[in-house]
Amino acid sequence: MSSYHKKSLRILKTLPTRENTCVVLGGGLAGLSAGFRLAKSDKPVVVLESDSEVGGLSRTVHHGEFSFDLGGHRFHTKNTETEQFVKDILYGNYLTVPRKSKIFLQNSFFDYPLKPSNALQGMGIPTTIRALFDYGLEKTKNLFSPPKYVSLEDWVVNNFGRTMFNLYFKEYSEKVWGIDCSRISEEWVSKRIEGLSLGVAVKNAFFKFSGQKVNSLINRFIYPPEGIGRISDNLKGEIDKDNSVLTNTRVFQVNHNNFTINSVIAKNCEQLYDVKGREFLTSIPLTNLVRMMNPSPPEYILDAASKLRYRDLVVVTIMLNRESVTDLTWMYLPGRDIPLGRIHEPKNWSASMAPEGKTHIVAEYFCFQGDSIWNQNNEDLTSLTVKHLVKLGLIKESEVFDSCVYRAPKAYPLLEVGYEKHYSQLLEYLDKFTNLHILGRTGMFKYLNMDRAIESGIETANAILSNSEWETEREALPVGA
Repeated sequence: MSSYHKKSLRILKTLPTRENTCVVLGGGLAGLSAGFRLAKSDKPVVVLESDSEVGGLSRTVHHGEFSFDLGGHRFHTKNTETEQFVKDILYGNYLTVPRKSKIFLQNSFFDYPLKPSNALQGMGIPTTIRALFDYGLEKTKNLFSPPKYVSLEDWVVNNFGRTMFNLYFKEYSEKVWGIDCSRISEEWVSKRIEGLSLGVAVKNAFFKFSGQKVNSLINRFIYPPEGIGRISDNLKGEIDKDNSVLTNTRVFQVNHNNFTINSVIAKNCEQLYDVKGREFLTSIPLTNLVRMMNPSPPEYILDAASKLRYRDLVVVTIMLNRESVTDLTWMYLPGRDIPLGRIHEPKNWSASMAPEGKTHIVAEYFCFQGDSIWNQNNEDLTSLTVKHLVKLGLIKESEVFDSCVYRAPKAYPLLEVGYEKHYSQLLEYLDKFTNLHILGRTGMFKYLNMDRAIESGIETANAILSNSEWETEREALPVGA
Protein backbone atom coordinates (compact mmCIF):
# COMPACT_ATOMS: atom_id res chain seq x y z
CA MET A 1 0.00 0.00 0.00
CA SER A 2 1.36 3.44 -0.93
CA SER A 3 2.47 5.83 1.81
CA TYR A 4 -0.02 8.38 0.46
CA HIS A 5 -2.85 5.94 0.98
CA LYS A 6 -1.69 5.05 4.50
CA LYS A 7 -1.62 8.68 5.57
CA SER A 8 -5.03 9.41 4.07
CA LEU A 9 -7.11 6.45 5.17
CA ARG A 10 -8.75 8.50 7.92
CA ILE A 11 -10.38 10.81 5.33
CA LEU A 12 -11.18 8.08 2.79
CA LYS A 13 -14.82 7.87 1.70
CA THR A 14 -16.56 5.38 -0.52
CA LEU A 15 -17.99 6.95 -3.66
CA PRO A 16 -21.57 5.72 -4.02
CA THR A 17 -21.81 3.57 -7.16
CA ARG A 18 -24.49 1.25 -8.44
CA GLU A 19 -24.05 -2.49 -8.73
CA ASN A 20 -21.93 -3.55 -11.72
CA THR A 21 -20.63 -0.01 -12.30
CA CYS A 22 -18.09 0.48 -15.08
CA VAL A 23 -15.37 2.86 -13.87
CA VAL A 24 -13.66 4.81 -16.65
CA LEU A 25 -10.29 6.41 -15.86
CA GLY A 26 -9.76 9.41 -18.11
CA GLY A 27 -12.31 11.65 -19.81
CA GLY A 28 -10.71 12.00 -23.22
CA LEU A 29 -12.38 10.96 -26.46
CA ALA A 30 -11.71 7.25 -25.92
CA GLY A 31 -12.96 7.14 -22.32
CA LEU A 32 -16.04 9.23 -23.08
CA SER A 33 -16.92 7.19 -26.17
CA ALA A 34 -16.70 4.01 -24.11
CA GLY A 35 -18.75 5.54 -21.31
CA PHE A 36 -21.37 6.77 -23.77
CA ARG A 37 -21.70 3.37 -25.42
CA LEU A 38 -22.08 1.63 -22.06
CA ALA A 39 -24.51 4.21 -20.70
CA LYS A 40 -26.72 3.94 -23.79
CA SER A 41 -26.87 0.19 -23.18
CA ASP A 42 -28.16 0.79 -19.63
CA LYS A 43 -24.88 -0.06 -17.89
CA PRO A 44 -24.01 2.13 -14.89
CA VAL A 45 -20.95 4.30 -15.59
CA VAL A 46 -18.72 6.73 -13.74
CA VAL A 47 -15.97 8.62 -15.59
CA LEU A 48 -13.07 10.10 -13.58
CA GLU A 49 -11.19 12.98 -15.24
CA SER A 50 -8.27 14.76 -13.56
CA ASP A 51 -8.62 18.02 -15.51
CA SER A 52 -11.29 20.67 -15.01
CA GLU A 53 -12.65 19.93 -18.50
CA VAL A 54 -13.11 16.74 -20.48
CA GLY A 55 -11.55 16.01 -23.85
CA GLY A 56 -7.87 15.61 -23.04
CA LEU A 57 -5.82 16.96 -25.92
CA SER A 58 -9.01 17.17 -28.02
CA ARG A 59 -10.52 19.95 -25.93
CA THR A 60 -11.34 23.56 -26.68
CA VAL A 61 -10.00 26.26 -24.36
CA HIS A 62 -12.10 29.40 -23.86
CA HIS A 63 -10.26 32.62 -23.09
CA GLY A 64 -12.47 35.69 -22.94
CA GLU A 65 -14.21 36.00 -26.31
CA PHE A 66 -11.72 33.64 -27.93
CA SER A 67 -11.73 29.84 -28.24
CA PHE A 68 -8.96 27.58 -29.46
CA ASP A 69 -8.06 23.91 -29.64
CA LEU A 70 -4.82 22.50 -28.30
CA GLY A 71 -3.09 22.43 -31.64
CA GLY A 72 -6.07 22.18 -33.93
CA HIS A 73 -7.72 18.81 -34.49
CA ARG A 74 -9.46 17.86 -37.71
CA PHE A 75 -11.84 14.93 -37.69
CA HIS A 76 -11.72 12.64 -40.71
CA THR A 77 -12.20 8.90 -41.10
CA LYS A 78 -12.69 6.16 -43.67
CA ASN A 79 -15.15 4.45 -41.33
CA THR A 80 -18.69 5.55 -42.19
CA GLU A 81 -20.06 4.28 -38.85
CA THR A 82 -17.53 6.35 -36.91
CA GLU A 83 -18.28 9.39 -39.05
CA GLN A 84 -21.99 8.99 -38.40
CA PHE A 85 -21.31 8.53 -34.67
CA VAL A 86 -19.56 11.91 -34.55
CA LYS A 87 -22.20 13.63 -36.69
CA ASP A 88 -24.89 12.27 -34.36
CA ILE A 89 -23.11 13.33 -31.19
CA LEU A 90 -22.83 16.83 -32.70
CA TYR A 91 -26.60 16.69 -33.35
CA GLY A 92 -25.88 17.51 -36.99
CA ASN A 93 -24.24 20.83 -36.12
CA TYR A 94 -20.89 20.71 -37.88
CA LEU A 95 -18.90 22.41 -40.62
CA THR A 96 -17.06 20.87 -43.55
CA VAL A 97 -13.75 22.72 -43.65
CA PRO A 98 -11.30 22.72 -46.60
CA ARG A 99 -7.75 21.82 -45.66
CA LYS A 100 -5.09 24.30 -46.76
CA SER A 101 -1.63 23.90 -45.28
CA LYS A 102 1.86 25.18 -46.01
CA ILE A 103 5.40 24.39 -44.93
CA PHE A 104 7.90 27.21 -44.35
CA LEU A 105 11.24 26.00 -45.73
CA GLN A 106 14.34 27.87 -46.89
CA ASN A 107 12.46 31.17 -46.50
CA SER A 108 9.74 29.95 -48.86
CA PHE A 109 6.22 28.61 -48.41
CA PHE A 110 5.44 25.20 -49.89
CA ASP A 111 1.98 23.73 -50.32
CA TYR A 112 1.24 20.58 -48.33
CA PRO A 113 0.45 18.03 -49.68
CA LEU A 114 3.19 18.56 -52.23
CA LYS A 115 2.44 20.29 -55.53
CA PRO A 116 5.32 19.86 -58.00
CA SER A 117 4.82 23.30 -59.56
CA ASN A 118 5.16 24.87 -56.12
CA ALA A 119 8.17 22.70 -55.34
CA LEU A 120 9.88 23.73 -58.58
CA GLN A 121 9.36 27.39 -57.84
CA GLY A 122 10.42 27.17 -54.20
CA MET A 123 13.24 24.61 -54.23
CA GLY A 124 14.57 25.34 -57.66
CA ILE A 125 14.94 22.97 -60.58
CA PRO A 126 18.29 21.42 -59.47
CA THR A 127 16.99 20.47 -56.01
CA THR A 128 13.72 19.16 -57.40
CA ILE A 129 15.54 17.04 -59.98
CA ARG A 130 17.81 15.69 -57.25
CA ALA A 131 14.75 14.85 -55.11
CA LEU A 132 13.11 12.95 -57.97
CA PHE A 133 16.39 11.21 -58.81
CA ASP A 134 16.86 10.07 -55.19
CA TYR A 135 13.32 8.78 -55.11
CA GLY A 136 13.87 6.81 -58.31
CA LEU A 137 17.14 5.46 -56.92
CA GLU A 138 15.37 4.10 -53.82
CA LYS A 139 12.67 2.47 -55.92
CA THR A 140 15.36 0.83 -58.12
CA LYS A 141 17.17 -0.52 -55.04
CA ASN A 142 13.93 -2.08 -53.84
CA LEU A 143 13.70 -4.14 -57.03
CA PHE A 144 16.84 -6.04 -56.02
CA SER A 145 16.63 -5.92 -52.20
CA PRO A 146 13.42 -5.47 -50.17
CA PRO A 147 13.72 -2.50 -47.79
CA LYS A 148 14.21 -3.07 -44.08
CA TYR A 149 12.53 -0.49 -41.88
CA VAL A 150 13.71 0.16 -38.33
CA SER A 151 13.60 3.92 -37.92
CA LEU A 152 11.61 6.84 -39.26
CA GLU A 153 14.65 7.72 -41.35
CA ASP A 154 14.59 4.29 -43.05
CA TRP A 155 10.93 4.59 -43.96
CA VAL A 156 11.04 8.17 -45.24
CA VAL A 157 14.22 7.74 -47.31
CA ASN A 158 12.70 4.67 -48.98
CA ASN A 159 9.36 6.36 -49.70
CA PHE A 160 10.55 9.90 -50.50
CA GLY A 161 14.30 9.73 -51.13
CA ARG A 162 17.24 11.17 -49.20
CA THR A 163 16.85 14.72 -50.53
CA MET A 164 13.24 15.07 -49.39
CA PHE A 165 14.13 13.49 -46.05
CA ASN A 166 16.87 16.04 -45.44
CA LEU A 167 14.79 18.97 -46.71
CA TYR A 168 11.62 18.46 -44.70
CA PHE A 169 11.19 15.30 -42.70
CA LYS A 170 14.43 15.30 -40.71
CA GLU A 171 14.22 18.72 -39.09
CA TYR A 172 10.48 18.68 -38.46
CA SER A 173 10.41 15.15 -37.08
CA GLU A 174 13.31 15.85 -34.74
CA LYS A 175 11.61 19.04 -33.59
CA VAL A 176 8.37 17.16 -32.86
CA TRP A 177 9.97 14.22 -31.04
CA GLY A 178 13.14 15.72 -29.57
CA ILE A 179 15.38 12.84 -30.69
CA ASP A 180 17.33 11.92 -33.83
CA CYS A 181 15.31 10.40 -36.67
CA SER A 182 17.41 7.24 -36.49
CA ARG A 183 15.99 6.70 -32.98
CA ILE A 184 12.31 7.22 -33.91
CA SER A 185 10.49 3.98 -34.69
CA GLU A 186 9.30 3.66 -38.29
CA GLU A 187 5.94 2.57 -36.89
CA TRP A 188 5.00 6.17 -36.17
CA VAL A 189 5.49 7.61 -39.63
CA SER A 190 4.34 4.51 -41.56
CA LYS A 191 1.00 4.54 -39.71
CA ARG A 192 0.58 8.31 -39.82
CA ILE A 193 0.99 8.61 -43.59
CA GLU A 194 0.19 5.06 -44.62
CA GLY A 195 0.11 4.67 -48.40
CA LEU A 196 1.76 8.03 -49.09
CA SER A 197 5.00 8.36 -51.05
CA LEU A 198 6.56 11.01 -53.24
CA GLY A 199 5.09 9.20 -56.23
CA VAL A 200 1.57 9.33 -54.79
CA ALA A 201 1.96 13.02 -53.93
CA VAL A 202 3.22 13.87 -57.42
CA LYS A 203 0.39 11.93 -59.08
CA ASN A 204 -2.12 13.62 -56.81
CA ALA A 205 -0.83 17.05 -57.84
CA PHE A 206 -0.35 16.52 -61.57
CA PHE A 207 -3.40 14.40 -62.33
CA LYS A 208 -5.73 15.86 -59.69
CA PHE A 209 -6.46 12.54 -58.02
CA SER A 210 -8.76 13.07 -55.06
CA GLY A 211 -6.29 11.51 -52.64
CA GLN A 212 -9.16 10.35 -50.46
CA LYS A 213 -7.65 6.87 -50.08
CA VAL A 214 -4.58 8.36 -48.38
CA ASN A 215 -5.33 9.94 -45.02
CA SER A 216 -2.57 12.54 -45.35
CA LEU A 217 -4.10 13.79 -48.63
CA ILE A 218 -7.66 14.20 -47.34
CA ASN A 219 -8.59 17.77 -48.26
CA ARG A 220 -11.79 18.37 -46.26
CA PHE A 221 -12.71 17.53 -42.69
CA ILE A 222 -15.55 17.77 -40.18
CA TYR A 223 -15.32 20.48 -37.53
CA PRO A 224 -17.78 21.70 -34.85
CA PRO A 225 -18.46 25.47 -35.07
CA GLU A 226 -17.57 25.93 -31.38
CA GLY A 227 -14.32 23.95 -31.51
CA ILE A 228 -13.31 20.30 -31.44
CA GLY A 229 -14.09 20.11 -27.70
CA ARG A 230 -17.79 20.10 -28.56
CA ILE A 231 -17.54 16.36 -29.34
CA SER A 232 -16.28 15.56 -25.83
CA ASP A 233 -18.65 18.04 -24.17
CA ASN A 234 -21.66 16.45 -25.87
CA LEU A 235 -20.50 12.95 -24.94
CA LYS A 236 -20.21 14.10 -21.33
CA GLY A 237 -23.68 15.65 -21.46
CA GLU A 238 -25.20 12.40 -22.69
CA ILE A 239 -23.43 10.31 -20.02
CA ASP A 240 -24.42 12.77 -17.29
CA LYS A 241 -28.13 12.27 -17.99
CA ASP A 242 -28.24 9.07 -15.94
CA ASN A 243 -24.62 8.56 -14.86
CA SER A 244 -21.63 10.66 -13.76
CA VAL A 245 -18.60 12.31 -15.32
CA LEU A 246 -16.50 13.69 -12.46
CA THR A 247 -13.93 16.32 -13.40
CA ASN A 248 -11.08 17.54 -11.15
CA THR A 249 -10.91 13.95 -9.94
CA ARG A 250 -7.42 12.45 -10.11
CA VAL A 251 -6.80 8.73 -9.67
CA PHE A 252 -3.86 7.94 -7.37
CA GLN A 253 -4.08 4.23 -6.78
CA VAL A 254 -5.47 1.10 -8.42
CA ASN A 255 -6.25 -1.66 -5.91
CA HIS A 256 -6.22 -5.27 -7.04
CA ASN A 257 -6.17 -8.83 -5.78
CA ASN A 258 -5.61 -12.07 -7.73
CA PHE A 259 -5.43 -10.07 -10.97
CA THR A 260 -8.82 -8.48 -10.44
CA ILE A 261 -9.22 -4.72 -9.97
CA ASN A 262 -11.34 -4.03 -6.87
CA SER A 263 -11.34 -0.23 -6.67
CA VAL A 264 -9.41 2.94 -7.38
CA ILE A 265 -8.50 5.74 -4.99
CA ALA A 266 -9.27 9.19 -6.41
CA LYS A 267 -8.95 12.71 -5.05
CA ASN A 268 -11.49 15.49 -5.54
CA CYS A 269 -11.49 18.79 -3.63
CA GLU A 270 -9.01 17.49 -1.03
CA GLN A 271 -11.27 14.51 -0.35
CA LEU A 272 -10.17 10.96 -1.10
CA TYR A 273 -12.70 8.49 -2.46
CA ASP A 274 -12.65 4.73 -2.79
CA VAL A 275 -14.39 4.00 -6.11
CA LYS A 276 -15.55 0.42 -6.51
CA GLY A 277 -16.71 -1.16 -9.75
CA ARG A 278 -17.11 -4.26 -11.83
CA GLU A 279 -15.18 -3.28 -14.96
CA PHE A 280 -12.35 -0.73 -15.11
CA LEU A 281 -11.54 1.04 -18.37
CA THR A 282 -8.43 3.19 -18.51
CA SER A 283 -7.16 5.78 -20.98
CA ILE A 284 -4.75 7.41 -18.52
CA PRO A 285 -1.03 7.21 -19.48
CA LEU A 286 0.06 3.58 -19.52
CA THR A 287 3.18 4.28 -17.48
CA ASN A 288 1.17 6.09 -14.80
CA LEU A 289 -1.28 3.19 -14.57
CA VAL A 290 1.49 0.70 -13.86
CA ARG A 291 2.96 2.89 -11.13
CA MET A 292 -0.48 3.26 -9.48
CA MET A 293 -1.00 -0.46 -9.02
CA ASN A 294 -1.42 -1.63 -5.41
CA PRO A 295 0.20 -4.02 -4.70
CA SER A 296 3.06 -2.80 -6.90
CA PRO A 297 3.95 -4.79 -10.02
CA PRO A 298 7.21 -6.77 -10.18
CA GLU A 299 10.37 -4.68 -10.42
CA TYR A 300 10.97 -5.63 -14.07
CA ILE A 301 7.54 -4.21 -14.98
CA LEU A 302 8.28 -0.92 -13.22
CA ASP A 303 11.63 -0.85 -15.01
CA ALA A 304 9.92 -1.41 -18.37
CA ALA A 305 7.49 1.44 -17.61
CA SER A 306 10.43 3.75 -16.90
CA LYS A 307 11.78 3.08 -20.41
CA LEU A 308 8.65 4.40 -22.16
CA ARG A 309 8.36 8.14 -22.63
CA TYR A 310 5.78 10.67 -23.76
CA ARG A 311 6.33 13.96 -25.58
CA ASP A 312 4.77 17.03 -23.99
CA LEU A 313 3.21 20.13 -25.52
CA VAL A 314 3.07 23.84 -24.72
CA VAL A 315 0.45 25.86 -26.58
CA VAL A 316 0.83 29.65 -26.77
CA THR A 317 -2.11 31.61 -28.18
CA ILE A 318 -1.67 35.22 -29.28
CA MET A 319 -4.76 37.48 -29.59
CA LEU A 320 -4.59 40.16 -32.29
CA ASN A 321 -6.34 43.37 -33.23
CA ARG A 322 -6.86 42.46 -36.89
CA GLU A 323 -9.41 40.57 -38.95
CA SER A 324 -7.15 37.74 -40.13
CA VAL A 325 -3.54 36.70 -40.65
CA THR A 326 -3.65 33.80 -43.12
CA ASP A 327 -6.14 31.67 -45.01
CA LEU A 328 -4.48 28.43 -43.84
CA THR A 329 -5.61 25.62 -41.57
CA TRP A 330 -2.00 24.89 -40.58
CA MET A 331 1.50 26.19 -41.14
CA TYR A 332 4.42 23.83 -40.41
CA LEU A 333 7.75 25.28 -39.27
CA PRO A 334 10.51 22.65 -39.43
CA GLY A 335 13.52 25.00 -39.24
CA ARG A 336 15.79 24.72 -36.19
CA ASP A 337 16.04 28.52 -36.02
CA ILE A 338 12.33 28.68 -35.12
CA PRO A 339 11.49 27.03 -31.76
CA LEU A 340 7.76 26.60 -32.40
CA GLY A 341 6.74 23.70 -34.60
CA ARG A 342 3.30 24.47 -35.99
CA ILE A 343 0.73 27.27 -35.96
CA HIS A 344 -2.91 27.58 -36.90
CA GLU A 345 -5.52 30.33 -36.98
CA PRO A 346 -8.75 29.03 -35.38
CA LYS A 347 -10.90 31.55 -37.24
CA ASN A 348 -10.05 29.73 -40.49
CA TRP A 349 -11.65 26.61 -39.04
CA SER A 350 -14.74 28.37 -37.71
CA ALA A 351 -15.64 32.05 -37.64
CA SER A 352 -17.13 31.51 -34.17
CA MET A 353 -13.70 31.01 -32.61
CA ALA A 354 -12.92 34.76 -32.44
CA PRO A 355 -14.92 38.00 -32.16
CA GLU A 356 -15.54 40.11 -35.23
CA GLY A 357 -12.57 42.23 -36.24
CA LYS A 358 -10.08 40.18 -34.20
CA THR A 359 -8.20 36.92 -34.64
CA HIS A 360 -5.65 34.73 -32.85
CA ILE A 361 -2.70 32.51 -33.69
CA VAL A 362 -2.12 29.23 -31.84
CA ALA A 363 1.55 28.16 -31.68
CA GLU A 364 2.68 24.69 -30.62
CA TYR A 365 5.96 23.96 -28.86
CA PHE A 366 6.92 20.28 -28.66
CA CYS A 367 8.98 19.65 -25.55
CA PHE A 368 9.71 17.47 -22.52
CA GLN A 369 8.54 18.33 -19.03
CA GLY A 370 11.41 20.03 -17.23
CA ASP A 371 13.19 21.38 -20.32
CA SER A 372 13.75 25.06 -21.07
CA ILE A 373 10.48 25.51 -23.00
CA TRP A 374 8.30 23.73 -20.42
CA ASN A 375 9.84 25.67 -17.53
CA GLN A 376 9.82 29.08 -19.21
CA ASN A 377 7.33 31.50 -17.65
CA ASN A 378 4.24 32.52 -19.58
CA GLU A 379 5.40 36.07 -20.24
CA ASP A 380 8.67 34.93 -21.80
CA LEU A 381 6.90 32.27 -23.88
CA THR A 382 4.51 34.93 -25.17
CA SER A 383 7.40 37.25 -26.06
CA LEU A 384 9.25 34.42 -27.80
CA THR A 385 6.18 33.52 -29.84
CA VAL A 386 5.46 37.13 -30.86
CA LYS A 387 9.11 37.64 -31.80
CA HIS A 388 9.07 34.73 -34.26
CA LEU A 389 5.64 35.53 -35.70
CA VAL A 390 6.89 39.05 -36.40
CA LYS A 391 10.12 37.66 -37.89
CA LEU A 392 8.05 35.47 -40.22
CA GLY A 393 6.21 38.59 -41.37
CA LEU A 394 2.86 37.30 -40.15
CA ILE A 395 2.01 39.91 -37.51
CA LYS A 396 3.08 43.25 -36.04
CA GLU A 397 3.94 43.45 -32.36
CA SER A 398 1.57 46.42 -31.97
CA GLU A 399 -1.39 44.18 -32.94
CA VAL A 400 -0.95 41.88 -29.91
CA PHE A 401 -3.24 42.67 -26.97
CA ASP A 402 -3.58 39.40 -25.05
CA SER A 403 -2.23 35.86 -24.79
CA CYS A 404 -2.89 32.51 -23.16
CA VAL A 405 -0.44 29.69 -22.38
CA TYR A 406 -1.51 26.07 -21.85
CA ARG A 407 0.73 23.13 -20.93
CA ALA A 408 -0.36 19.62 -21.95
CA PRO A 409 1.71 16.84 -20.33
CA LYS A 410 2.07 13.44 -21.99
CA ALA A 411 0.46 14.65 -25.21
CA TYR A 412 2.02 12.04 -27.52
CA PRO A 413 3.53 8.58 -26.93
CA LEU A 414 7.18 8.63 -28.02
CA LEU A 415 7.78 5.53 -30.14
CA GLU A 416 11.54 5.10 -29.88
CA VAL A 417 13.38 2.34 -31.69
CA GLY A 418 13.25 -0.71 -29.43
CA TYR A 419 10.26 0.46 -27.40
CA GLU A 420 8.30 -2.67 -28.38
CA LYS A 421 10.23 -4.88 -25.92
CA HIS A 422 9.23 -2.77 -22.90
CA TYR A 423 5.73 -2.16 -24.24
CA SER A 424 5.12 -5.89 -24.71
CA GLN A 425 6.20 -6.59 -21.12
CA LEU A 426 3.65 -4.10 -19.80
CA LEU A 427 0.84 -5.48 -21.97
CA GLU A 428 1.65 -9.05 -21.00
CA TYR A 429 1.40 -8.10 -17.32
CA LEU A 430 -1.76 -6.00 -17.63
CA ASP A 431 -3.50 -8.60 -19.81
CA LYS A 432 -3.59 -10.87 -16.76
CA PHE A 433 -6.17 -8.62 -15.10
CA THR A 434 -9.63 -9.98 -15.81
CA ASN A 435 -11.57 -6.72 -15.58
CA LEU A 436 -9.05 -4.13 -16.80
CA HIS A 437 -9.47 -2.63 -20.28
CA ILE A 438 -6.94 -0.29 -21.91
CA LEU A 439 -8.00 2.24 -24.56
CA GLY A 440 -7.08 5.56 -26.16
CA ARG A 441 -3.84 7.15 -27.31
CA THR A 442 -2.05 7.58 -23.99
CA GLY A 443 -3.63 4.49 -22.45
CA MET A 444 -2.65 2.17 -25.29
CA PHE A 445 0.63 4.02 -25.96
CA LYS A 446 -0.28 4.27 -29.63
CA TYR A 447 -0.40 7.35 -31.85
CA LEU A 448 -4.11 7.22 -32.63
CA ASN A 449 -5.95 9.80 -34.71
CA MET A 450 -9.25 11.08 -33.35
CA ASP A 451 -11.32 8.51 -35.21
CA ARG A 452 -9.25 5.60 -33.92
CA ALA A 453 -9.35 6.98 -30.36
CA ILE A 454 -13.15 7.08 -30.53
CA GLU A 455 -13.25 3.61 -32.07
CA SER A 456 -10.99 2.20 -29.36
CA GLY A 457 -13.53 3.36 -26.77
CA ILE A 458 -16.51 1.94 -28.64
CA GLU A 459 -14.72 -1.35 -29.33
CA THR A 460 -13.79 -1.72 -25.66
CA ALA A 461 -17.37 -1.05 -24.57
CA ASN A 462 -18.68 -3.54 -27.12
CA ALA A 463 -16.27 -6.19 -25.82
CA ILE A 464 -17.59 -5.66 -22.29
CA LEU A 465 -21.20 -5.78 -23.46
CA SER A 466 -20.56 -9.02 -25.34
CA ASN A 467 -19.56 -10.75 -22.11
CA SER A 468 -21.99 -13.65 -21.66
CA GLU A 469 -23.00 -12.42 -18.22
CA TRP A 470 -23.94 -9.02 -19.63
CA GLU A 471 -25.73 -10.10 -22.77
CA THR A 472 -28.61 -7.90 -23.74
CA GLU A 473 -30.97 -7.90 -26.66
CA ARG A 474 -31.19 -4.16 -26.57
CA GLU A 475 -29.27 -2.29 -29.25
CA ALA A 476 -27.46 0.95 -28.49
CA LEU A 477 -29.89 3.81 -28.40
CA PRO A 478 -29.51 6.74 -30.80
CA VAL A 479 -27.90 9.91 -29.54
CA GLY A 480 -30.19 11.87 -27.24
CA ALA A 481 -32.59 8.96 -26.66
